[in-house]
Amino acid sequence: MILRSITSLLERKINDRKIIILLGPRQVGKTTLLKNYFTTPDTLWLNGDESDVRTLLTDASSTALKRIVGTKKRLIIDEAQRIPNIGLSLKLIYDEIPHVKVIATGSSSFELSNQVNEPLTGRKWEYHLWPLSHNEMVSHTSFLEENRLLEQRLLYGFYPDVITNSGEEQSIIKQLSDSYLYKDILAWQDIKKPQKLEALLQALAYQIGQEVSYQELGRLTGMDNQTVERYINLLEKAFVVFRLPSLARNLRNELKKSRKIYFYDLGIRNAIINNWKPLALRQDTGAMWENFLIVERLKFKAYNSIFTNDYFWRTHAQQEIDFIEDYQGKLHAYEFKWNNKRSVKFSKSFTSAYPDNKLMVVNQENYFDFISQT
Repeated sequence: MILRSITSLLERKINDRKIIILLGPRQVGKTTLLKNYFTTPDTLWLNGDESDVRTLLTDASSTALKRIVGTKKRLIIDEAQRIPNIGLSLKLIYDEIPHVKVIATGSSSFELSNQVNEPLTGRKWEYHLWPLSHNEMVSHTSFLEENRLLEQRLLYGFYPDVITNSGEEQSIIKQLSDSYLYKDILAWQDIKKPQKLEALLQALAYQIGQEVSYQELGRLTGMDNQTVERYINLLEKAFVVFRLPSLARNLRNELKKSRKIYFYDLGIRNAIINNWKPLALRQDTGAMWENFLIVERLKFKAYNSIFTNDYFWRTHAQQEIDFIEDYQGKLHAYEFKWNNKRSVKFSKSFTSAYPDNKLMVVNQENYFDFISQT
């Protein structure tokens, strides 16, 4: 059992009354985490994938919900987004059955968040479970072992099944990407042209680390700008990709309203383009390194309740900084280099425009400091 960092967050909230909403893509270990944590007989498990459970909990009255819960002290509803109007049912449980603590999981923030945000205002804690993190694996094995496996992690990612089935990485990650990237997303929004979604994912996979233009993506995929943006928003809600906006405050030639798009898991990204070449033979190693570092940093901040505004920075003159955190009014600027020997000079335009800053070059020698520093 690989200890998940989010466990400490859940432990701090397990004895209050608020409902815990645990979001994250399929197969990242939400069910495994909770089954290892809640082993006592006073826990009731319900699975939203089962039709009779959906029937029981859809538009149920408080009397019916009390009958279902009985004397149990913990109620876990897995894949809660599959249950129509689950937000209203959870609100009734919270209001009418105060002795039970509820934990609901969902593999789509688009579906579950939409259902629970309004009914559960002030009644919930919401957390995101990511694929395994580099820090979690260091705790499970050692820093030396994970450093040796760094190239493998960049190629195959951090899904638990991938990590625990050495030698079968490609087949497992391909199956994962085919099952949840396409089938779930297509079903959620009744997308009529799945080939367009596949083309968009491939275009995004080839453009990690680069500015993304909806107009260019539309040209590549045969979609209009609005459809491209809608699909990207859907992919974000399904925990496939996320957007990083540009920082633009002081200089006239800074790029405004620009964005980069990264993948939550590099194994999924590499499966989409079916590229498993070693890093030494790839043209995208630097972009993969950038994606890896940003995602691992986001995991660390999420599990340690560190809240920052995140950006990249670029001017029309192509001056650039890979990643910036705005934390308590101070900018922390980072440049990412896979090659330890490459020298880096931070833009004088940036340091002059934003003098209250902290600068750091992140490479293979010091990356662990970056992804694990508070």
